[in-house]
Amino acid sequence: MTGHDSRTLVLTNDDGYDAPGLAALRRAVEGLGAPRVVAPLAAESGCGHRVTTHEPLHATDHEGEVVAVSGTPADCVRLALHHLAADASWVLSGINAGGNLGVDVFHSGTVAAVREAVIHGVPGIAVSHYIARGRKIDWERAARWARPVLTDLLARPWSPGTFWNVNLPHPDADAPDPEVVFCPLDPSPLPLRFEVEAGRSLYRGDYQQRPRREGADVAACFGGRIAVSLVRLFDPDPPGAPPTKA
Repeated sequence: MTGHDSRTLVLTNDDGYDAPGLAALRRAVEGLGAPRVVAPLAAESGCGHRVTTHEPLHATDHEGEVVAVSGTPADCVRLALHHLAADASWVLSGINAGGNLGVDVFHSGTVAAVREAVIHGVPGIAVSHYIARGRKIDWERAARWARPVLTDLLARPWSPGTFWNVNLPHPDADAPDPEVVFCPLDPSPLPLRFEVEAGRSLYRGDYQQRPRREGADVAACFGGRIAVSLVRLFDPDPPGAPPTKA
């Protein structure tokens, strides 16, 4: 048995168990581990790290050994780690239809799934696909681009308290395969604009026009490169705490 064969990969997302991006992620990890798909029954995009605590979660089996859960991405990971895939080696979330760049990580359900994994001591990778205005995602191409990135990251030693955030660009159909760059998250806020009428406010911020810092993930991805960012949630050994046991 190889190391890959013995590695259990929990796959989830926030677009729903039948989303094409989740199927693309599954293709991207073929041969890299044993996949266990535990994903939301319905789309939960932008739900952040919301969890369900006062009502039951329903899990149903679907074709292709897929489990759909009546909850959020974080709920899916909680249920997977506690019950459905307690032997999980990694949690992979995506491929999200839309970027999760910079400050997006704070409201993204895609990213919340891997953040929940890290809280429980399991490494995670979130993968998203930026959408350029007027273009459709080529999911076969996305899977092909994601595979070598995931192969690389899965082989790296994990630092507890951290996760990887990956964003695929959206160049023209005939563009060459993009370069992979390791870069920090861009802390710039998203553009805020609202249409306000009769007490109702509708967000109309333009994602394409968001600020970007040179060298950070937004500029990299908008510029046609695959942006890979290491995100730290916490220090596993905060000052004053006893050392982590080996």
